[in-house]
Amino acid sequence: MLLPLLLSSLLGGSQATDESFWIRVEESVTVLEGLCVSVPCSFNYPSRGWTESTPAYGYWFKAGTEIETSKDAPVATNDQNREVEMSTQGRFQLTGDPGKRSCSLVIRDAQMWDAAWYFFRVERGTYVRYNFKNNGFLLKVTVLSFTPSPQDDDTNLTCHVDFSRKGVSAQRTVRLRVAYAPRDLVISIFRDNTSALELQPQGNVPYLEAQKGQFLRLLCAADSQPPATLSWVLQDRVLSLSHPWGPRTLRLELPGVKAADSGRYTCRAENRLGSQQRALDLSVQYPPENLRVMVSQANRTVLENLGNGTSLPVLEGQSLRLVCVTHSSPPARLSWTQGGQTVGSSLPSDPGVLELPRVQVEQEGEFTCHAQHPLGSQHVSVSLSVHYPPQLLGPSCSWEAEGLHCSCSSQASPAPSLRWWLGEELLEGKSSQDSFDVTSSSVGPWANSSLSLHGGLSSGLRLSCEAWNVHGARSGSILRLPDKKGLVSTAFSNGAFLGIGITALLFLCLTLIIMKILPKRQTQTETPRPRFSRHSTILDYINVVPKAGPLAQNRNQKATPRSPSRTPLPPGAPSPESKKKQKKQHQLPSFPESKSSSQAPESQESQEELHYATLNFPGVRSRPEAWMPKGTQADYAEVKFQ
Repeated sequence: MLLPLLLSSLLGGSQATDESFWIRVEESVTVLEGLCVSVPCSFNYPSRGWTESTPAYGYWFKAGTEIETSKDAPVATNDQNREVEMSTQGRFQLTGDPGKRSCSLVIRDAQMWDAAWYFFRVERGTYVRYNFKNNGFLLKVTVLSFTPSPQDDDTNLTCHVDFSRKGVSAQRTVRLRVAYAPRDLVISIFRDNTSALELQPQGNVPYLEAQKGQFLRLLCAADSQPPATLSWVLQDRVLSLSHPWGPRTLRLELPGVKAADSGRYTCRAENRLGSQQRALDLSVQYPPENLRVMVSQANRTVLENLGNGTSLPVLEGQSLRLVCVTHSSPPARLSWTQGGQTVGSSLPSDPGVLELPRVQVEQEGEFTCHAQHPLGSQHVSVSLSVHYPPQLLGPSCSWEAEGLHCSCSSQASPAPSLRWWLGEELLEGKSSQDSFDVTSSSVGPWANSSLSLHGGLSSGLRLSCEAWNVHGARSGSILRLPDKKGLVSTAFSNGAFLGIGITALLFLCLTLIIMKILPKRQTQTETPRPRFSRHSTILDYINVVPKAGPLAQNRNQKATPRSPSRTPLPPGAPSPESKKKQKKQHQLPSFPESKSSSQAPESQESQEELHYATLNFPGVRSRPEAWMPKGTQADYAEVKFQ
């Protein structure tokens, strides 16, 4: 016995590739529980290791059997020395002859636990010992059953059994009461007084449009046994509910639909056997409502709501973001205009957003957001007011018969205020001693002020004009020299002041330079130079540029003036042409005597610290024609002194 097993083990590897082994059997076999079935089967094996007298044995095994160790018994075999599975004895029978290459099987009184995968094994001689594991069949055991449909409700069902071999038969009849889950759910829609629109149960979720204020009636019905409970649900909120003993149709009425009624409406039918539901999406359409503008300034995340006609103040140079917001269905088409011209949005995907990275004065005006919709359109406007700190023109002064007359103008938004300072004294209105008189006026963004000083004025007078508003302040100063005939109008921010000693030295240097240049210029041209006008100031002929001395550093922090090209002349201000005509009507004053010039060094020594400045003289430096006296030529010279 050991020798055949050893040979089988040694030769087993070659059997797997031996094409002489094959089997033919149905892959799936079905039998009703308690009945029998025949499974036809044939197979083949090679003529090797056996003779005609060698017996052939066949075995049917249930999947999972340990064949090699002979631990589990087969369900059927022709080998009398091999026991079969206890649960299949007498029911499973190998009817085929393995010697004639037949493996047919008969199963009687099939039971539910017989359902499994079965395979065949053949043994003959020393070589043929083969398992057809991959070519078995699957046994399915079913129960005789009848599944009624809703149409079978309240009908007769008869079962008839006939045992023809014994001549015995029997039958039984019952009355069917068929219960079934809800089916054929239908939604009907009534709009105002129109006919019903029925939504069929097939297809995707239907879409229903209704205008705001319309009347809608929704009906839901379903077929079921026992009767189902019906409900209407909006999102997760139950709107209406029926009872099983009530009507088979559930009604939902919306007398005047509004925006809040938009959403998904679901009708649900449910009984103990199951449920069915249908839904529809309702869209309530309406024109733009609550149109407004939300604004964010200077990169702030907090948004402000602005209504129609709101004035919006913005500081020049700040960033501004305008967002047009409205409610409508379908969404309205938004756009921005300014002065009738369309303003493109910085976000093409969101035309309701308008961004101004750096607000300029030229952008001041009314911005309008338009919301266009098939059911109606709206618009909302905001007035953009660009604010900026004061820009100072002046001060400028001239001697008149009654004394010194000065004027000063400023432009700002909001409109600035002007005031005069004489040294540390504030000049307002009209003095009680009639020593000065201040008159002020304003037109739009401009503020104008004039000052008249009467009587004697002390040497070293410093007169300042200051303009201010909520966004800043700016001032300009007039410096009076010891002689009445000379006033220096400085362009220093914060009234940069160089002291009486330096001022006297300016006259000394000016006198020396002019005396040196005039003879040379007279030999080059026969055109006479104009005389200095009494009403002209030294600012018309000399520019003083201070260097970084302590006094200049303390007074040299002011905002950059606005561009002259953008700043119009104040109301009533004289044009450059009128100034040129006025200068021609006056005679030149005589220069101070050397006595006054000799006093300059003493004044200079009285200063606590040394200063130096650059003097640029007209007539010897290039200037615009509007500022050059007629008949002069453009040269350049620079004098530095300490």
